[in-house]
Amino acid sequence: MTGAHAPELGRVAGIRTRLIDAPLLRPWGDDVRSLHLIEVLVDTEAGVTGHGFSWTPSIGAHAVAAMLAHDIRDFAVGREADARALWPPLWRHLHEAGSGGVTTIAMAGLDLALWDAAGRAAHASVAELLGAPRSSVGVYGSGVNRHYPLGELVEQAQRWADAGYGLVKMKVGGRPLSEDVDRIAAVRETIGADTELAIDANQLWSLEEAEHAIGELSRFGLRWIEEPLRADDLLGHATLRSAVDVPVALGENLHTVYRFREAIEGGAADIVQPNVVRVGGITPFLAIAEVAEQADVPLYPHLLPDVSAQLAVAMSHPTLVEEVEDAGFERLGLLAEPGPVTVDRTVATVTGREGLGIVFA
Repeated sequence: MTGAHAPELGRVAGIRTRLIDAPLLRPWGDDVRSLHLIEVLVDTEAGVTGHGFSWTPSIGAHAVAAMLAHDIRDFAVGREADARALWPPLWRHLHEAGSGGVTTIAMAGLDLALWDAAGRAAHASVAELLGAPRSSVGVYGSGVNRHYPLGELVEQAQRWADAGYGLVKMKVGGRPLSEDVDRIAAVRETIGADTELAIDANQLWSLEEAEHAIGELSRFGLRWIEEPLRADDLLGHATLRSAVDVPVALGENLHTVYRFREAIEGGAADIVQPNVVRVGGITPFLAIAEVAEQADVPLYPHLLPDVSAQLAVAMSHPTLVEEVEDAGFERLGLLAEPGPVTVDRTVATVTGREGLGIVFA
């Protein structure tokens, strides 16, 4: 993934942050009614300002903002404004505070801003910097819908069917298995037999519960089961994977290339789903994508289509970008300028805006 060459930006001259709360048009549950972002602006000696962000859909935004405003700023200011060069020493410096989680989520804000600055300096998009051979990627419909009544869930499934998605995903778990059977049956009937269906348990099952549930649900022709167990339990996922005939997907809550390598080489996952912010930005995402490609393991970026699509168009392996209904930055009214990605039903197209192309209002 190499493309346009960015001029030197000099050193990091300053880092500015701002907390942004974004009420969701369709709440993701009683406890997730807003998304929380930390805008990160990085000023460089070359006079180019990079625009990045960190993201937490539920908790932790203030902790992320504090790490950016203190530990990360103290370390980064005065160093070369080069995302690839700065990421490894910064991660080593912050490692005592944790190898992932708040640490890497905060690092993502700086990393994304530096990639944005590099693109702006080169008058190129991030996708062009990565040498993307295409400008569009497919989209699949994703529902944060565990709390939806059955009728509302079926209405959403009908919207997916009307849009023509080839793959959709729904939530399961947290209720009696018989109810999940009824809900999946209703969605399958609505979308038809030719549309692929994935399910996401969001870490709610034990190993025994997962094996039993997947055995019952597999008759619906499932593309994958996502995070059936606690994400940290890679051994448990490997054990489950050997016992079921539905592909296992995980990765949205793994934070380093090391954990992704363990998941792949340890047989814990058929599919990996890194979140570009949770892993620490574009720099580590590229390393994870390389590990997955070498192992011939499919990679589906988790959420954040405004960034994920720009990475997906540069990937060698075919993939799809996940879109949750009415949750994009532009749809939520967060952007001061047109976004870097447009979604037309089942296709996401990178518009070619310079840098990352995300400027918050």
